[in-house]
Amino acid sequence: MKLFKFSVPALATCLVLAACAAQPELVAKSAAVPADVDFSGNWQLQKDPDARPKPAGDAGMRIRIPTGSSQRGVERRQQQRSSGSSVQVFLESGDLLKISQTHDGLFISFDRAVVEEYTFGENRVISVGPIEAQRVSGWQGRNLVIETLDSQGTILSESWHIDTERDVLVREISVSKGVDKKFSSRQQFERI
Repeated sequence: MKLFKFSVPALATCLVLAACAAQPELVAKSAAVPADVDFSGNWQLQKDPDARPKPAGDAGMRIRIPTGSSQRGVERRQQQRSSGSSVQVFLESGDLLKISQTHDGLFISFDRAVVEEYTFGENRVISVGPIEAQRVSGWQGRNLVIETLDSQGTILSESWHIDTERDVLVREISVSKGVDKKFSSRQQFERI
């Protein structure tokens, strides 16, 4: 049996290459809209004084879901500087949503200020200014799932579904890096 000897520089190079290979990959989602699923309409965030975004794991990652559109750009720059991750610049939120759903995609207007478009089955690079990320969106069962991966390997994951028992639109948001969940939040919207 032959034993291999590695020099320290060769071992370091192998470790760097292994770390680069560990970059997560996003899995494509279905473009087929489930029968009888339509998010179209006007929705208002249900206010719950006890419901706050819950950090999980690393408390160093500070992500706050913006509630107003006037400070959105300032908050994004502060979030990027504080966390070292750029994925949160792709997180939009608002108290009032206007959703238009077509056969091919979804348009969400957040507080009449920002409109996001999600194409079902998409897998593409998106950008906000100089910041780029990989995005996939589409259907998993009756949930619309949108995942955004930045260059540091951080994933912003959003899942939208209608709770038919209560007629509310539910949005679940999480930010994770590897197996560490950095942030999670759940929002519920009622039809208006």
